Amino acid sequence: MSEPDPPPAPLVFADVVFGGAASLALWWRREWPVGVALLLALVGCFSEMVAPAALIALFSVAVHRRMPVVLAVAAVNLVGSAVFAVLRPVEDLSFVWVTAFGLLVTAAVVAWGMFTRARRELVVSLRERAVRAETEQVLRVEQARHTERTRIAREMHDVLAHRLSLLSMHAGALEFRPDAPPAEVAAAAGVVRASARQALEDLREVIGVLRESPDEDGQTRPQPGLADVPALVEESRAAGLRVRAGYGVAELAAAPSVTGRTAYRVVQEALTNVRKHAPGTVATVELTGGPGAGLTVDVRNPAPAGGAHRDVLPGAGTGLVGLLERVTLAGGGLAHGWTTDGEFRLTATLPWPA
Repeated sequence: MSEPDPPPAPLVFADVVFGGAASLALWWRREWPVGVALLLALVGCFSEMVAPAALIALFSVAVHRRMPVVLAVAAVNLVGSAVFAVLRPVEDLSFVWVTAFGLLVTAAVVAWGMFTRARRELVVSLRERAVRAETEQVLRVEQARHTERTRIAREMHDVLAHRLSLLSMHAGALEFRPDAPPAEVAAAAGVVRASARQALEDLREVIGVLRESPDEDGQTRPQPGLADVPALVEESRAAGLRVRAGYGVAELAAAPSVTGRTAYRVVQEALTNVRKHAPGTVATVELTGGPGAGLTVDVRNPAPAGGAHRDVLPGAGTGLVGLLERVTLAGGGLAHGWTTDGEFRLTATLPWPA
């Protein structure tokens, strides 16, 4: 059996040169994948050494380009392999076998490239989703912190307004009764000093919760509830405000936290308004209701007599607006206004589940 004649030396040299040039051209396959793949497919019609580089370039096209472009480049590669089989036939292998082998190899390279592309896209998508989820989580946490700081600041605003109104009332008493007995002056001065210190603490806490980067370890004081209303009334009485109180609730401490806290703020704001706008009158505070029936907070005061004996305290005019918002958020309702009997009445109804 005779062996096939070796290819001519110039053809081998040309194959080596073209193969080296094709390998060098792969350097630009990421920047121009389609152009490099088409060029190598055309050169592969004549050079056997270009085939590996042409397959690598086809793989890059399958990874970085869409399906129509990939199929077009793959078709050019198949045509090139068929032209090569015609120009440089292989002994003992028919044209059909060479073409089928080229089709199989091309299909495998395209499938591998598309799988790699799909995997990369999946990884990128998962990374983007993870980053987006983390960003959304940070935004939710920041929003929750902002909402909580706003709520605490609103609570502290009510407390601070109450303290300052007490402070003004005692200072006014000292101003209008300079001839009072020394014991009464000392007691009033002590209340002024205590109220001022408490107001400073409240103001410091407001500033703390409104900082952009609050101390995570900082603790806020527990908020008062319905059981603290009697102490609030006694504090107002000690400041010189005349208050009649009636508690038609069997157990004040049993009220839900939101309902009790809201009721406390309603009474606090109402008594503050009485001190501001109707000094010298008698305020009436009534709490009625219970589990299943809801809670009703009713505060009344008559109109001040003509020629009030002291200056009316300044107000922003937003107390009742904020109170309405607070009661509404708690699921209740608020009504206020002058009655036919000449009294200013503020009534809040709050839910109290059974």
